[in-house]
Amino acid sequence: MLPFKLPRSIQQAWLKHRLKNKAYEFLFAPTVDNEVVCFDCETTGLDPKQDKIVTLSAIKIRGREILTSESLNLQFRQYCDINPESIVIHQLRNMDVTVGLDERDAIDQFLKFVGSRSLVGYYLTFDVSMVNAIVKPWLGIGLPNAQIDVAELYHQHFYQDWLQPDHEVFDLSFQALLEQLNLPSLGQHDAFNDALMTAMIYVKLQSIRD
Repeated sequence: MLPFKLPRSIQQAWLKHRLKNKAYEFLFAPTVDNEVVCFDCETTGLDPKQDKIVTLSAIKIRGREILTSESLNLQFRQYCDINPESIVIHQLRNMDVTVGLDERDAIDQFLKFVGSRSLVGYYLTFDVSMVNAIVKPWLGIGLPNAQIDVAELYHQHFYQDWLQPDHEVFDLSFQALLEQLNLPSLGQHDAFNDALMTAMIYVKLQSIRD
């Protein structure tokens, strides 16, 4: 590993060079001005190496406008048992995931929906790693899109080291973000609701920053 971070333009050129399927070069097109895509995955568990995506929802944001009319909602067909904890959380049974799209077909739709836009999410690393588990063996690279984590944005805006008591942990839970920003809770562990609430957090943080 290099002791320094390469400029994004060089990283992008290298990833584009390694791309196995040139039909997906649109991922490296010039970014769409003032547009990002917020997305969320619901999964069979929390281990990207062995668990699978069950549902994925993505919503476009243009400026401060959340475009719910331009959303993508995908259900993945899986051939593995859902662990009992995930059944309780997501209200999905094993029989429910036997219908839906093949992983690659679903992710193809997702990639075409996102294009070169930046990705927004809550603890986004997990969702990206779940998508990359499908994308990397297929295209030879992970998602090349810029990534924006609302938990990091929130921390940057609200955390003040000199105000934070030593014995208290700075609360970055999803519910804490909603409450602090006076946003409604729509019910978590539904991919569309989670994506929509995350989009609301992002837009609110952008308006505060501006």
